[in-house]
Amino acid sequence: MEKLKKYVSVKDEDQFYHQGAVELLVFNFLLILTILTIWLFKNHRFRFLHETGGAMLYGLVMGLIIRYATKAPDVESGTVYECEKLKSGPPTLLINITNQVYEYQYKREISHHNVNGHQGNAMLQKMTFDPSIFFNILLPPIIFHAGYSLKKRHFFRNLGSILTYAFLGTAISCIVIGLIMYGFVKAMVHIGQLKGWEFHFTDCLFFGSLMSATDPVTVLAIFHELHVDTDLYALLFGESVLNDAVAIVLTYSISIYSPKENPNAFDAAAFFQSVGNFLGIFAGSFAMGSSYAVVTALLTKFTKLCEFPMLETGLFFLLSWSAFLSAEAAGLTGIVAVLFCGVTQAHYTYNNLSPDSKMRTKQLFEFMNFLAENVIFCYMGLALFTFQNHLFNPLFIFGAFVAVFVARACNIYPLSFLLNLGRKQKIPRNFQHMMMFSGLRGAIAFALAIRDTESQPKQMMFTTALLIVFFTVWVFGGGTTPMLTWLQIRVGIDPDEDLKTEAASQSASNLDKNTTKAESAWLFRIWYGFDHKAPIVFFLLCFVHG
Repeated sequence: MEKLKKYVSVKDEDQFYHQGAVELLVFNFLLILTILTIWLFKNHRFRFLHETGGAMLYGLVMGLIIRYATKAPDVESGTVYECEKLKSGPPTLLINITNQVYEYQYKREISHHNVNGHQGNAMLQKMTFDPSIFFNILLPPIIFHAGYSLKKRHFFRNLGSILTYAFLGTAISCIVIGLIMYGFVKAMVHIGQLKGWEFHFTDCLFFGSLMSATDPVTVLAIFHELHVDTDLYALLFGESVLNDAVAIVLTYSISIYSPKENPNAFDAAAFFQSVGNFLGIFAGSFAMGSSYAVVTALLTKFTKLCEFPMLETGLFFLLSWSAFLSAEAAGLTGIVAVLFCGVTQAHYTYNNLSPDSKMRTKQLFEFMNFLAENVIFCYMGLALFTFQNHLFNPLFIFGAFVAVFVARACNIYPLSFLLNLGRKQKIPRNFQHMMMFSGLRGAIAFALAIRDTESQPKQMMFTTALLIVFFTVWVFGGGTTPMLTWLQIRVGIDPDEDLKTEAASQSASNLDKNTTKAESAWLFRIWYGFDHKAPIVFFLLCFVHG
């Protein structure tokens, strides 16, 4: 009998590892299918469905199969047992079942309404990623690559506009979505679909902040392939990079906003505390990421690591990842830290690297970005069927679609009008329409939504966010090429040639050297002076530029 028990225990353990292998195999095959599809699309110049849309489609099919083809769970797996003697949830629980002791590890707390018929389905549980995997493993290489691959000259000459769209535009988008959704929530309470105490105004603002995170990866990939106008690319890319960072910190700041009395009432003290938290976390994360990049720049400049490219690349990678981990450990935001670490590494460290390390770091982070991005989009497709607590509410979903599009319009058009008052080279109407069209939602919105799905309002937000990601990636991503043609936006432009042409035309016109094409340059001049002439702060970095 004792031998039989041990045999069953070993068998269960083997089954656990086999299920883990099956999970990895599923994602492996999904990525293989995605890569082959990308090759097919590129070979036939098919642009109506981007690789991310294809990855989501494959994930959707695989999720459907896993949901309805895997065996039903054991009857006891979904049963809740009462333990009246326990006053709290211990991290490790030892249970004696027929003189056989089993050890169980604490995973998470589950609300009663989240216990369902699929609770014991081990395959579905395996396919439901831990949100920490997204934030600690998959998102950092994507965000770092965005900063490291930044085209500095085009970015900095549009810096004022990019910062306006990223900071002010994200705040406007968050507030507009929050207000519209609050109206729909009130309507849902009125018709009896929600109880008044379930959904507060802060929840609506929380949803607004996570849905303000744009991710136009599909559009930007097509822009890059078609060599779209460099200023439009810089504006959209710069906005999306900084917007992600702002949305993440904004979401956290709203989540800790807690009025002392009525959750729906405005509390000035709590508001200013949240604003202070936002500024403090953003500034601290920026400083953390930049500091690690400065350390890397100094090490690569004043040591002879360039003689050993493998060690140089390893140090570069580990210090960059340390920026993320240090920020998280310090209670800051690792995504913001790793973004600015990437920007600073590209600006200072890259020029110190050996030719081999330059090529390796570019290719390494480009590959990691490609792989992580496609894993996330594959999982989005899977999550529609494998996530066990979806909450579909047609009125909330409809309101979210309306709110997202209205908020994008309130962001782009008024801010573009204000920016054009001070720009030498105006942002034309067709650029504004394209930026409005390119407000896709993707990995960041999904990751922020899946981070907390315990309560029913958060489950409703997650389900709605997932549907909006599907719609924008498939419909807007697929419509990018026709939209470029319809708006008559220039394509086939070489960025370097564009800069040379601009410089020649400025020289021929005897323009003042402080006048740039995009901005009146006051912000650019401040940055330039700070970067090159500040005697104390950049005393060391003046050697690093080398």
